[in-house]
Amino acid sequence: MTNNSILSHRKEEPENGILYIVGTPIGNLNDISQRAINILKNVSLVACEDTRQTKKIMNKFNISNNLISFNEHNSLIKIPKIIKDLKEGKSIAIVSDAGMPGICDPGEDISRSVKSEGIDIICIPGACAAITALVSSGLPSSSFVFEGFLPKKQINREKILLEISKNEKTTIIYESPKRLRKLLKELREFCGGNREIIVARELTKKFEEHVGNNINEVVEFFNNKDIIGEITVVVRGIKKGDFHPDKLIIKKDLNDLINAGLSLSEASKYLAKRNGLKKSEVYNMI
Repeated sequence: MTNNSILSHRKEEPENGILYIVGTPIGNLNDISQRAINILKNVSLVACEDTRQTKKIMNKFNISNNLISFNEHNSLIKIPKIIKDLKEGKSIAIVSDAGMPGICDPGEDISRSVKSEGIDIICIPGACAAITALVSSGLPSSSFVFEGFLPKKQINREKILLEISKNEKTTIIYESPKRLRKLLKELREFCGGNREIIVARELTKKFEEHVGNNINEVVEFFNNKDIIGEITVVVRGIKKGDFHPDKLIIKKDLNDLINAGLSLSEASKYLAKRNGLKKSEVYNMI
């Protein structure tokens, strides 16, 4: 009998030797499912990103269980122990501070390691900020790209921003409140101020907020505000044929050449020749 056949016949949960990936609320604790509550109550132990956050859920629903810390700082140490416990027949639940484990957290590492050992994983579905923001944004949602948190290293960051600027699909980005203004200015530089965008803040919570029309308006909205809460940014893709594939690269090269000491005329002439453009076309890019 295959693993798929075994899974289809399972009814009583939790089962021994199974890793459960449990989705938890992203803000409103009432979004948790009865199935998730049952798993958290009855597994051998719960591995959580931050035990203090998970205790809020446990206390709300009168759940008492063994909690262990499992996060980016200790995951390499904890994974072998979790695998050992699973092989000994324990059932273990993995939860993040909010949403689905494995999305921008060490849940991805534990899933890969457990699968490589031939141990079954079952997901208990729950809320996800990316999907919640997408479906409430009003932007095209049948096809999309999830980028998570953009890289901090500038060269890698600009590579992703350039891809976003050219993408015909909707893009979803996570960002911290402290870095939101920087991200918005970068998106304006790469995508233009008229690109449609939605910034979703504090999803499912009392002060949930959706800010958006175009990037220029969103930059202005957050310009002099204290920004708090969890942030998800949804960016509309371009219409097919709207993007000149070399435009942003040429614009950046032009600025680099001017900063290096060339005059605008010299830099434009050089880039026009290199890219088979008229000098006037390069001028128009700035």
